[in-house]
Amino acid sequence: MKPSLRQLASAVVLASLLSACASTPEPVATQPAAEQPPSDRAMKALSAEVFTYAYPLVLMDVTRELMTTRTPVNTFSHKRAFPDPSFTDVVSPNADTLYSSAWLDLSREPLILSVPDTGGRYYLMPLMDAWTNVFASPGKRTTGTLKGNFAITGPDWQGTLPKGVREIKSPTNMVWLIGRTQTNGKRDYPAVHRIQDQYRLTPLSAWEKGTRPAPEKLAPRSPMLDTKSSPVEQVAAMDAQAFFTRFAALLPANPPAAADAAMVEKMRRMGLEPGVPFKTTVLEPSTARAVQEGASAALAAIVEGARKGNADAGNGWVMHRDLGNYGTNYGRRAAVAWVGLGANLPQDAIYASARSDANGKPLIGGARYVMHFDKGQLPPAKAFWSLTLYNERQAFAANPIGRYAIGSRDRLRYNRDGSLDIYIQHERPAAGKQANWLPAPPEAINMMLRAYWPEQALLDGNWMPPAVQQVD
Repeated sequence: MKPSLRQLASAVVLASLLSACASTPEPVATQPAAEQPPSDRAMKALSAEVFTYAYPLVLMDVTRELMTTRTPVNTFSHKRAFPDPSFTDVVSPNADTLYSSAWLDLSREPLILSVPDTGGRYYLMPLMDAWTNVFASPGKRTTGTLKGNFAITGPDWQGTLPKGVREIKSPTNMVWLIGRTQTNGKRDYPAVHRIQDQYRLTPLSAWEKGTRPAPEKLAPRSPMLDTKSSPVEQVAAMDAQAFFTRFAALLPANPPAAADAAMVEKMRRMGLEPGVPFKTTVLEPSTARAVQEGASAALAAIVEGARKGNADAGNGWVMHRDLGNYGTNYGRRAAVAWVGLGANLPQDAIYASARSDANGKPLIGGARYVMHFDKGQLPPAKAFWSLTLYNERQAFAANPIGRYAIGSRDRLRYNRDGSLDIYIQHERPAAGKQANWLPAPPEAINMMLRAYWPEQALLDGNWMPPAVQQVD
């Protein structure tokens, strides 16, 4: 079991007392000086740091609460088709994979994830803990494509697993499984659906008895639950007391990592205890204001960090290689959570985004662009790669051929020298170029290049996408 903040504090005090006893021949029976409460200025700083640290956990919980009003916990929800231009639930959707996701609650018992033989088809089942770190990613890259059974166990679970079941230890009891199965266009839907139907989640107790588990029931919906606002909007609307109280309630089942010891101490200094409501109403008015100001400042910094990004840029492209596991980089972790939960590990997928051409001008669909790949310089991916186009709302743009992405799974036409040109424009190009056409709306656009199971050259930064050139 993870120690509580109160236990940690007691241990610190005990250690200091023992140290004092060791250096003094005859201990003097004096009371230790009471710890001075933080000043309002210090409280504001503590509030900002703890808010940044806590933000992904609170956002995850709000997201879970909303999504499980439609699909019970420990139950797969399968997307059976790619999003279309009317889909706005998620920004920057992909037209590469069909999703199979589930929210797991490991507090009762482990769950066994069963996957079928996919016949060599690329898939991945990344498991994200409550702090948004991907702690395991079963799939073609890591475990192959044969049948497999994986027991996902909580942080406090101990026991013996059935033969043939591999354990995956989760650091938290809340887990978001965001499975993705490669889908080669709409004609491939039936084959992918057959695979999706074989993904299973089985409680350990039912597995051991060899019985079919009873379907999970939807949790009772609170009359106070806001089902219209996005999770990001709901967290932004919380005052400091509501935010930190929710955070404290989540801590016992989703304990901090060992590397977070310094942050745990800051939480203690702030007066935040696992499982105990955080009340600003008992503080001095000036201190309560300081806590709120710190939380508000932290949220503003998270949003600014998300919009600026944190990746190396070149040729008009911004590469994102530091996603999926954040260590103690709490600011980056919070910014990625704000811009979009569910980021993969770079070993599973690397993303590059572009909003400007080779000359630094914003991309406009009414112009004509070409993206030229020299022979042997296609995105180095062991699975596949794609180039997806979005409108200014980060959604797909309607077009006459219903194509929202283009890439290695398409029947592309290569030049005689082995190079490849992708044409990005609103108007239909000449017949010989239509196989390589990525249709665009006439207004502002942006693009995302995805490389699934990237090769080392991408991971190391030794490969960059070619610039997007405007054609006169």
